Amino acid sequence: MQEKKFEFTTNVILIPFLFLLGMWSVYYLNWRYFLELNEFGIYPRTLEGLRGVLFSPFLHGSISHISNNSIAIIVLLSILYFFYKEDFWKVLLFGWLFSGLGTWLIGRESFHIGASGIIYVLTSFIFFAGMRTKYFRLMALSFFVVLIYGGSIWYLFPDVEEGISWEGHLAGFLTGIVLAFTLEKRQYEPIYKYDWQHPDFDASEDKFMKHFDENGNFNPKPKNYIELNKPKRSISYLEYSMIYSGKVTYEFNSYSCNFELQIESPYLEFLP
Repeated sequence: MQEKKFEFTTNVILIPFLFLLGMWSVYYLNWRYFLELNEFGIYPRTLEGLRGVLFSPFLHGSISHISNNSIAIIVLLSILYFFYKEDFWKVLLFGWLFSGLGTWLIGRESFHIGASGIIYVLTSFIFFAGMRTKYFRLMALSFFVVLIYGGSIWYLFPDVEEGISWEGHLAGFLTGIVLAFTLEKRQYEPIYKYDWQHPDFDASEDKFMKHFDENGNFNPKPKNYIELNKPKRSISYLEYSMIYSGKVTYEFNSYSCNFELQIESPYLEFLP
């Protein structure tokens, strides 16, 4: 698991811009030359209506309709590419396809147009995918999306506003949820500023933590402190040659040829 670094590239702005350019170009041609392109929208449960799965996101009925969708598209597509670059095309293309097919299956017998289905795909995917990763930055992003688009949840239900394709909204929202839980879960590691924040931190091996006793009391040790984990018995000179720099005296016994060790230090002690 590696630390995740989000990098800004020109595609963060370029791709949403190209999408908007297509939306506004089609809207201008439809308005300027009366091409009646709205008939290329999704018409549920008819073979001819399937073409709307591809074309409906570029079709809009009024200037307010396309304006509202444009703001959401540029914000959400930019967020998706910046934070979920690895899944961007999967979310966009599969979301486009399945939200359209869902509208075709459950929609009323009318032409369903607009990019709202894709907008609901992006909204639900960003929210649920962020909560699923449990990565603090993406979870914060999820709550940001709720803050600015949470009110749109009401347009998933029928009869909230006349002329609104709630079926398209619902199909897009459900598609986003499915994508959030079926695409590969991304693993992100937070930035650790201190050693003790790492999951594999071992306090027993930390030099500073060794200054605390078993009861959690701060008991600093001298710089040259040596722990003796020897059983209590006689120690010969050859067995232990490196000793804490304290007062050490040796008493020579001519019969047994043993050295007896006497150390004056409150920090050196023989453990039973």
